[in-house]
Formats: sequence, structure tokens, C-alpha cells
Amino acid sequence: MKIGRRDWIFLGIVAAVFIAFFAISGPEKTKKLPKDADHQQFNEMLKAGKKKSEVDPLCESCHDGVKIKFPEKHPAKPGGAPMRCLFCHKSQ
Repeated sequence: MKIGRRDWIFLGIVAAVFIAFFAISGPEKTKKLPKDADHQQFNEMLKAGKKKSEVDPLCESCHDGVKIKFPEKHPAKPGGAPMRCLFCHKSQ
């Protein structure tokens, strides 16, 4: 089987797409869930197989915007929406 000109063009396009995706993907910018005593229970819950949707609401006991303030550029959760901390902040 001979590789023709059209095949090389196709492979070049596929390679260009992969290179473009690699070029635009940068380092992860969000902070990971800390490895401290306060967050240890949450890391253990996730390692034990609990769903993120079960662990996320527990974050609000401290991270309510009053006890622990969010950074200025932190995205605000929509009014009444459940906490989705672990959508961005991955466990370690």
C-alpha cells in the first residue's frame, strides 16, 4: 500500500491540530485542594470513592464568603446554585 499525496496532507492536518491543542494548553491554573488537616477529610472521602457532588456541599461550612473570603477574581456561584468547588479544585 502506497501512501499518496492526499494521505500526507491528511496526516499533516492531523499533526497541525494536535500541535495547536498542545500549544494552547498551558499549565493548570487552579489551586489543588490543600493537603492540610482542615481538608484531609475531604481528600480521604474522594479517595474512598465518594462522589464530588456529595463532598462539594461540605465546603460551604467554611467557604461561605464570610468565614473564609474568596479571592477578588474568584468566580461567584450563581444565586441558589450548589457549590461546585471540586469542579476546578482537584484533590491531591
